[in-house]
Amino acid sequence: MKHEVFDVPGFVQRNPARVRSARYLSNGKRALDVIGVLALAPIAAPLVGALWCAVRLDGGAGFFGHERVGQDGRAFHCWKLRTMVPDARARLRDHLRHDPAAAREWAQTYKLRNDPRVTRLGRFLRKSSLDELPQLWNVLRGEMSLVGPRPVPRAELLEYAGFERAYYAMRPGITGLWQVSGRNKVAYADRVQMDMTYARKASLLMDLRILGRTIGVVLRRTGC
Repeated sequence: MKHEVFDVPGFVQRNPARVRSARYLSNGKRALDVIGVLALAPIAAPLVGALWCAVRLDGGAGFFGHERVGQDGRAFHCWKLRTMVPDARARLRDHLRHDPAAAREWAQTYKLRNDPRVTRLGRFLRKSSLDELPQLWNVLRGEMSLVGPRPVPRAELLEYAGFERAYYAMRPGITGLWQVSGRNKVAYADRVQMDMTYARKASLLMDLRILGRTIGVVLRRTGC
């Protein structure tokens, strides 16, 4: 089912700019995704293969797939290079139980600055964003886009209360406004607002700008 962002009640008013945006979202955005993935594949494929081997040598599986909510509310596995220890869930539970400050941080952002689950190699992969390269496969399959809202687990959609239809109208992105605006330094409520801003204003020019800024963020390793 195709969605037109400007049809979300009370969300975006009808005007020529929104019509152009809807046309881009319906046709041009997917073309940009496919062209982008095919252009990156000759570099990304061997790099992912080499990193997969390094992660395997570090112990455990090379890839990690976590269920996320995509367009139209469909669940899919969002793939990454594994950056955490095999017993990550138990380690997180124990850490939050014994560290009140970490528990508060987790409750506010669903992330931890000093995450005890992340391996030494995993910290490098996260800071360089190389752990997200396997998501190019998600993009090729049509489950994600190069640029879009952050893919979230179903439980976190509670943070999008009132904006679920706008979230469902788009494919989640490997990068987006949140990733180029501070990433882990941004409060969750602000992340939601950035995703909604993107849903209102998405266009080819905006996507190209975000992709360009993403390169700078990755090279500088800012906001990690």
